[in-house]
Amino acid sequence: MYSTAWLCWCLLCIGQCQKKEDSSPKKLAVQKSKGKAKGRVSAGGEHKASASTAEAKPEPAQVQTFITQVLEKGKFQRVGDMLTVPAGHVLELRCKGKPVQWGVPQYVEEENDGRLRITHHERHGTLMLANSTGADTGEYTCYPMYCEDKDCRKEYDKAVRVFIFFSDLRELFVPSAHYYEVIQLRSNRATTLPCQVTSPLAQVTLHREFPPEEVKVDGTEISFDVKKGFTIYRPRPHHAGSLFCIASLRGLRQSSTKYMLIYVNYPVSPPSPVIKASSTSVHIGENLQVSCSVVGEADVVIDFTWEFPGQQIGRPLYTEDGVHPMRSGGQLRQQSESVLLVDEVRDVDQGKYSCTAQNLEGSRTVSTMVKVLPARGSAKLKKL
Repeated sequence: MYSTAWLCWCLLCIGQCQKKEDSSPKKLAVQKSKGKAKGRVSAGGEHKASASTAEAKPEPAQVQTFITQVLEKGKFQRVGDMLTVPAGHVLELRCKGKPVQWGVPQYVEEENDGRLRITHHERHGTLMLANSTGADTGEYTCYPMYCEDKDCRKEYDKAVRVFIFFSDLRELFVPSAHYYEVIQLRSNRATTLPCQVTSPLAQVTLHREFPPEEVKVDGTEISFDVKKGFTIYRPRPHHAGSLFCIASLRGLRQSSTKYMLIYVNYPVSPPSPVIKASSTSVHIGENLQVSCSVVGEADVVIDFTWEFPGQQIGRPLYTEDGVHPMRSGGQLRQQSESVLLVDEVRDVDQGKYSCTAQNLEGSRTVSTMVKVLPARGSAKLKKL
């Protein structure tokens, strides 16, 4: 009996101690902190996370853009800067990116006969070209797009390009609608003859029609790029004329379109005209001459235009233009000049005379003022 009472008393003490421990300030603080970490439940039953435990969303990783060729279902091959596809085969390309946009050769874009199909997927874009021909040869580009809301733009610096040859043993050159193409040989920039072949294996040479001869390609003055054609780096008058290309592959030899090269001596800068009047003060009834001259490179055409006070009353424009060769610093130069002739000056001829000289690189304008004085005999008549 006593042992039973003693056991009950011990259990009662243990229970009271446990109750005190649970109600201690330290324990309550720990429980409150755990409750905050778990969050609160709103009246609607939604769980709201505490702001102190909310994690920042990581920024999406930058996706590297690249192009692969679809060889068959589920089989892909990453392409380099050049690719050869037999004419007649279906071309299928994939470009990884979200989103992307394709660029194709001008002929493929303009033809628009249903052979080209472009599809946009969540993580890549697909380009499919059916019934391919040698004319489809050219550069195909995949542009990753940078988007803010609904506004997207191409990222040109991250574009991926591949030049695709659609090889056709019957057509070694990309077909052209023109028998002759006129190309300007500008003295201030390189000129390219687009002898574009359909196969990178074709051997291509450059030829002159008259006199018939092969043009030397040394890689310095003239070079050849299988993706571009022949480039003349510093065009000179002797490069002008009728030229064409010849391609050879596996016993087949074909000629390209003929290119008529016309040499144009482009100036290095706009002209610097100098204007001068025969007199800054002229009496009524006398004649006036205003000259505008330019000293520059030989064989560069200068066009002159004038603005003068007499235009307001319909006075006609009379000029004398000329070109005179000269030497300056041991180099052959030319002086181009336009002289404005004003006969029997009147009061309305007083004012600003402006000359604009223009060449293929631009124009510049210079001006001078002319004062009209009373007729020379009028002062004597007043004294009398």
